[in-house]
Amino acid sequence: MTHPLDEATMADDPAQASQTIAIDGRELFVRTCGDCNKPALLLIHGFPSSSASFRNVIEPLSKTCFVIAPDLPGFGRSQPVERPSFSCYADVLEKALAQLGVESFHLYLHDYGAAVALHLATRAPHRVRSLIIQNANAHRSGMGPQWAATQSYWDNPTPENEAEATSHLDLEGVRYQYVGDVPDDIARRIDSGTWKEDWRVMSLPGRLEMHRALVLDYRNHAARFDEIAEYLKREQPPALMLWGRHDVFFAIDETLSWMKDLPRMEAHILDGPHFLLETHAARCAALIVGFIDRVEGRG
Repeated sequence: MTHPLDEATMADDPAQASQTIAIDGRELFVRTCGDCNKPALLLIHGFPSSSASFRNVIEPLSKTCFVIAPDLPGFGRSQPVERPSFSCYADVLEKALAQLGVESFHLYLHDYGAAVALHLATRAPHRVRSLIIQNANAHRSGMGPQWAATQSYWDNPTPENEAEATSHLDLEGVRYQYVGDVPDDIARRIDSGTWKEDWRVMSLPGRLEMHRALVLDYRNHAARFDEIAEYLKREQPPALMLWGRHDVFFAIDETLSWMKDLPRMEAHILDGPHFLLETHAARCAALIVGFIDRVEGRG
């Protein structure tokens, strides 16, 4: 089934292609765009969305890159894996990149996508051409008081703590991911079809159990923060930050932590939400294209 928000975009842009790749007997949905001989750009989405969150930037980004935007297993149109984890998702993407013939890539991190992307980066730093960081957490500074219930669950995974830590796994919680604590004029620019489609997929058999497992597995991402910081300080990959300042999930202090680890990083704090591409797609696409052109020595 095509995401309803994709229909017009893909109809107007025949250069966008979609395909399913068989990984260990399961189908991974991937959309691609652009010349495969250009440097690759891997776009990894967050919770609770899919590659559809990149629908408004794929075409402009393809002018400078070969764009690859997968649906993580169990999200969008990709089949779930038996034991979901962010490390497992990185394994799946490594196999997908191999099938696509991609050796190195620019890497876009957002939300849950950071937990996946930073496995790829720390496993093989030489493959990463740059990092594009969009409301992505990799430091303790990003985890404010709203993380208390989740951290209690990580420390003591009882049924009671699980229920509290996963209480956002309903339609209202999904809507809140997009518009929670966002100024009204910005929230009105976000199509309600986004969270309705996300909830439709989350309501499929077995998907809520998958999401509960990922809430618990995120503690393994948090446990890697020191390792990730060492990778950033040692490797100093070229980096661009695009950050929606009205983010109720990741504290604004997180931006400073990224900048301390990557002192040459180009950073843009925008008047947007956690899902920044829903409101600032054109601005972000232009910034990404300019950044990648400079990294590749074209600008």
